Amino acid sequence: MEDIKSGLVSLRLSGMAHQWQTLVELRRTDDLSLCDGMQLLLQAEADKRLESRNARLIKNAGFRYQSSLEEVIAAPSRGIDKSSIDRLATGEYIKNGQAILITGATGCGKSHLATAFGHRACMQGYTVCYLNMQKLLTTLKMARLEGSIIKLFDRWAKTQLMIIDDFGLTTLQGQQQNDFLEIIEDRHARHATIITSQLPVSNWFDVIGDAVIADAVLDRLVHTAHRFELKGESLRKKNV
Repeated sequence: MEDIKSGLVSLRLSGMAHQWQTLVELRRTDDLSLCDGMQLLLQAEADKRLESRNARLIKNAGFRYQSSLEEVIAAPSRGIDKSSIDRLATGEYIKNGQAILITGATGCGKSHLATAFGHRACMQGYTVCYLNMQKLLTTLKMARLEGSIIKLFDRWAKTQLMIIDDFGLTTLQGQQQNDFLEIIEDRHARHATIITSQLPVSNWFDVIGDAVIADAVLDRLVHTAHRFELKGESLRKKNV
């Protein structure tokens, strides 16, 4: 019995090894046919690998918050339509390379909702990258100084869902404008993007600054985007 477990572990079949140990402890190894036993072991290994994959994707996403769609309070008074949440929860918007734009006042749940979509995407096997806008700009600046800006753009371009949180806290300047356009252009109609902002989308033109670049960015984002305009008082106040 122990040799079988050791063999499974050496082959890196940890799910099978754990299931085998359970069967031994429950004294079920003699009760199962070879076929039934193999089915249990194979299912255990598949479940373990899925769990490990999801955990890896969530870790690599770099979420600042913990959130899930099951925790989202969908109500018209908050500007969240349940049917829209259910439709987007399928991940179809990721396959279609569409954007989700979430706006609303401080504390109304923008980051919570964006993270919930990101967490669901990880559970569906998609690669996700979460960055607030200030960290995104700092990362771009450092990559340019280190000469790794092209690799950074390539990595972000290949990420299946990119979440940019707190867009619009500062106006983009100079190179930041061109960099932001490149990020959006690389993702347009290829991979999904979620952006949250305290400012309504109508004010994003001023945040981007340059008129030509702003037109190009918003043209690629707005027309096919799914939009949530969150309402109500701050959820943070309610939790105090």
